[in-house]
Amino acid sequence: MHDFLIIGGGIAGLSAGARLAGLGATLLVEGEAQLGYHTSGRSAALYEAEYGAPPTVALARASGEELAEMGVLSPRGLLAVGQAHERAAFDKDCADLHLTRITPAEAEAIVPILNLARVAYAAQTDGAQNIDTDLMLQTYARRLRERGGEIRTGAAVAAIRRDADGWTVTLSDREELRARRLVNAAGAWADRIAALAGLPGIGLQPYRRSMAQLPAPEGHDIRAWPLLFGVGETWYAKPEAGKLLVSPAEADPAEPHDAWADDMVLAEGLARYEEMVTVPVTRVEASWAGLRSFVPDRTLVLGPDPLDADFLWCAGQGGQGFQSAPGAARVMEEVAGGAASGIAPEILAALSPARLR
Repeated sequence: MHDFLIIGGGIAGLSAGARLAGLGATLLVEGEAQLGYHTSGRSAALYEAEYGAPPTVALARASGEELAEMGVLSPRGLLAVGQAHERAAFDKDCADLHLTRITPAEAEAIVPILNLARVAYAAQTDGAQNIDTDLMLQTYARRLRERGGEIRTGAAVAAIRRDADGWTVTLSDREELRARRLVNAAGAWADRIAALAGLPGIGLQPYRRSMAQLPAPEGHDIRAWPLLFGVGETWYAKPEAGKLLVSPAEADPAEPHDAWADDMVLAEGLARYEEMVTVPVTRVEASWAGLRSFVPDRTLVLGPDPLDADFLWCAGQGGQGFQSAPGAARVMEEVAGGAASGIAPEILAALSPARLR
């Protein structure tokens, strides 16, 4: 009998597991053959603490110190650019993300391929940082194991049964696992896991987001370029390992599945990017997609289900899983009876599943 059985091997499950393993026997199961296979493994993550709903921002701010100590952050910066008709969206982004306004010419000095015939507004921050997502996943997996926890991949959940002593989870190969508490960190599949456990969902909606990998613009060293951000989050382009990752930044509703990029959506997003630069897109080297899952108020869901305190939610990260993971994991530790997280009570209440019932 385990104390905690965590369903989901993405950043949410691994970071929570690394904390919960200090409170009791912990087993994490992941249905795929590798950890971080779906959204976590397809993320162009950036640490920008001011991005997201207020409770998400609070978690991201609380995560900064631990992310730095883990050695997963590196300088990147963010440069937002907009056209003349996008003034309202530009002003909102400047306020929301605490950006410093600069001239288009100053922006071109930072990213020389910008098209000044289109760029009417620009603003920047040096605070945004890269997140080494692979290192972060590996670090939390190692911590979970070092604290006595176990990780099993290729262990898809087929059925869940509640009894007086706890939970019985049946895997697809018919093996049964026993635990006193379940932690639902199943990402886009979290509502389906709740249904297997006989509990109502939280209104989780996955949204597809696509990415195209382009070669670096010929003749340019892009290593020091910031993330380029189309105001109103209509597209973005991020330098990564000598390549340029361009996303249409779409949010198309989807069912939980192994997501893939939609060619038409990618083409539309690349066209929006091309409008703002002087170098055309001539070749897409690779493309992929992931699912970002939100509940209606677009805030993470962390804590015990109000109908069963031994069913703990760790879901609804909405694309902010990496930058909020250390803070979210501390919340999960606190709600499971461990050390106080240091997160304000009003934030804990805003994160609780009880708000959705």
